[in-house]
Amino acid sequence: MSVHTVTPRERLDDPAGPAASTAPARRARKGHRSPTPSSSGPGTELMLTHPSTHVPDAPSYRSAWVRPAATVFVVGWGANMFASLLHSYADLSGVRADGLFGAYALGLIPALLIAARVSDRIGRRRALLAALLLSALGSAVLLFSDGAFGTILTGRILIGISAGAAFGPGTAWIKELSDTAQTRGRGARRAAVALTAGFAAGPLLSGAMVQWLPAPRTTSYLVHIGLVALALPFVLRAPEPGRRGTGPGTRRTAAGRRAGSYLTSRAFLAAMVPTAPWVFGAATVSFTALPALVSLGDFGPVGSGIVAAVTLGTGIAVQPWAGRLARRSPAAPFRTGMTAAIVGMLLAALTAGTGSLVLLMATAVVLGAAYGILLVSGLRLVESLAPPQHAATASAVFYSLAYTGFAFPVLVQTLSSVWSPVTVLLAGAGLATVAMATTFIAWPHVGRSPRTPAPGAPSAPAPA
Repeated sequence: MSVHTVTPRERLDDPAGPAASTAPARRARKGHRSPTPSSSGPGTELMLTHPSTHVPDAPSYRSAWVRPAATVFVVGWGANMFASLLHSYADLSGVRADGLFGAYALGLIPALLIAARVSDRIGRRRALLAALLLSALGSAVLLFSDGAFGTILTGRILIGISAGAAFGPGTAWIKELSDTAQTRGRGARRAAVALTAGFAAGPLLSGAMVQWLPAPRTTSYLVHIGLVALALPFVLRAPEPGRRGTGPGTRRTAAGRRAGSYLTSRAFLAAMVPTAPWVFGAATVSFTALPALVSLGDFGPVGSGIVAAVTLGTGIAVQPWAGRLARRSPAAPFRTGMTAAIVGMLLAALTAGTGSLVLLMATAVVLGAAYGILLVSGLRLVESLAPPQHAATASAVFYSLAYTGFAFPVLVQTLSSVWSPVTVLLAGAGLATVAMATTFIAWPHVGRSPRTPAPGAPSAPAPA
C-alpha cells in the first residue's frame, strides 16, 4: 500500500485552506490513517488529504498564469496607449507632450516599490484588483480632462500608480504559477510577454482610432475601461499561492545571507544597474522620440502606433532567443541586448538625419530587439539573485530601474534644442557602449558550462 502525500500544488486550491490540507498528514505522522475502501489491496493508494480538497487537473493549473497575465496586459495597454493619443491633443507638442507620456513614471516607480512589499503581506490578488481599479480611474480622469494639462497630468500619474501596483506583484504571481524546479525561467518570459503585448496593442489600436474614428479619445479610454471590467473576473478566479513569511525568520536566506544582499552583488551593480534603463530607453526612443523627428505625413497617429507595435512586437519575438543566450553564459543576453541598443541608437541618428521611413522601421526592429532581450534577461537575473519570498520586491526594483528609460525621449527633445538630434542620439550610442562595457566587470570570465553557472546566472528555462 503506497502513501500519497499532499504536494504544495494540491494545497494551493484547497477550499478548506492549507491547514485543512495538512491536518491529515499530521495525523498520519502520529500513526493515524484516513479511512480506506474495504476493497483496498496491494495496489490501492491511501490519500492523506482532506475530504474537501480539490486537486486541479494539471492542464487547468498550468494555464492559471494567464489570469494575472491578463491584468498585466490590460494595465500595460492603458499605460502605453497614450503614445498614439498624444496626436489628438493639438495644443501639446515637444517637451510637454513627451513629458506627459513619461509623467506616469512619477507615480509608477514609488508605487512599484511600495506595492511589491505590500503584496507580499496582503496577497497578489488584492494588489492586482487595486491596480485594475486605479487604471480604470486614470482613464476616466483622462476621459473627462477636456484637454486641460493639469488634469491630463493627474490622469497619467494615476495610470503610473496602477502600473506600479500591477507590474511587480503581477510578475511575481505569473512566476509563482509558472515555475517549478524543472521550468525555472519560464515565468519571467511569460511576464515579459504579457507586459510587452499590452504595451504594443494599446498604441496600435488607439492610433487606428485616432486616425479613423470619431471622438477617438473618448473611444480609446472607454475601450480601456471596458477591458478592465473584463479582466476583473480573471483576477478573482486566479489561484493564489500562500503568503510567504515576512517576519524575522525570512530576513535571511537558507544560506544565511540577508534577503537584500542581491542589491549589493556584483552582477546587480555592474550589469543590472547600467543596462536596465535601456530596456524602456531603447523602446521609447523608437516609438516616442523618433516619430517626432521624422515626418509621418497625414498618418501620424496610426504611423506612431505601427512603430510602437513593430518595436514591441520585435521585443516579444526575440525573448525565446534571450533564453537560449542565457544558457550559453549569463553575460551573453546582456551583451547582445546592449549591442542591439548601440546599433539601434546609431541607426536612430541616421534616421533623424535623413528622415527615411525605411530606416525608421529598421531602427524600430533593432531597438525592439534590445528592449526584449534586456527585459526578459533582467527579470531572470533578479529572479536568480533574490530569495523567493522577495520575488515581487526584486521585480519591482528591476522595473524601477528600467522605467528611468522613459526619460530618454524628454532628454532627446530637450537637448535637441542645444545640439542637433543627430548629435544627441550619437551621444546616446556612446552611453550605451559604456553600459555594455560594465558587463565585463560583472562577468569577467565567460564560457561557463550551464551545469555550473556563474553566481547570479539565471537557470536555463524550459521552453514555454
